[in-house]
Amino acid sequence: MDLGLADRVYVLTGASRGLGFATAQALVADGAKVVVSARDDARVNAAVTELGGPDAAVGVVADLTDPATPQRLVDAATQRFGRFDGALISVGGPARGTAARMSDEQWRAAFETVFLGSVRAARTFAEALPAGGAIGLVLSTSVHSPIPGLGLSNGLRPGLAGVAKDMADEYGPRGVRVVSLLPGRLLTDRNVELFAATDDPAAAQSQAEAAIPLRRLGEPGEFGRVAAFVLSPAAGYLTGLTIPVDGGALRTL
Repeated sequence: MDLGLADRVYVLTGASRGLGFATAQALVADGAKVVVSARDDARVNAAVTELGGPDAAVGVVADLTDPATPQRLVDAATQRFGRFDGALISVGGPARGTAARMSDEQWRAAFETVFLGSVRAARTFAEALPAGGAIGLVLSTSVHSPIPGLGLSNGLRPGLAGVAKDMADEYGPRGVRVVSLLPGRLLTDRNVELFAATDDPAAAQSQAEAAIPLRRLGEPGEFGRVAAFVLSPAAGYLTGLTIPVDGGALRTL
């Protein structure tokens, strides 16, 4: 199946590793060019090298809490590759802890990073995209079902899903699509850290796997291939929806 990705150009935030990087790999493997951004210079450079160097990827060290970042990323795409066709917006998971135990400062910091940074980026990207463009927001299955111990995520991710739906309605008439992606328990650094924070990491991982119908954690590449499809022209009639990539763990219909 030809996804129609050849020579198309995508911006990916938080993409020096994890799900953003896995998506960049899937896009490049199908012929796309990518702009990958993250806050760590060494990791961004390593990601660009692994993706094939400057013919396939360009790196931008940036932070979504900076209001100038989204336009910088659009400019990097158009100046280096001559076009801009879509974006994947991913930010790191906020601090662990229940919603009631988080301080005002922790809520403000998470709002700036996870919520406002994502909304600003989606708005800027959507305004710059041509018809046929697409935006994917990497959220969490907490959009549908709260995850114990992740109160900040439980509070902010559902709001972002609502924003994505609202933007899908607004930009749809221009031919720009907006979709939310909901990763479940995947073998990312974030989930390794969450397991490590428990008294028995091996038992915590086994318990998580037992709650997944496929009885295993997902690989980042399995998410990346879904995200690449969603961003591609082959998914041109998908917008305004939330797509779980969780091995069937969510129990909502």
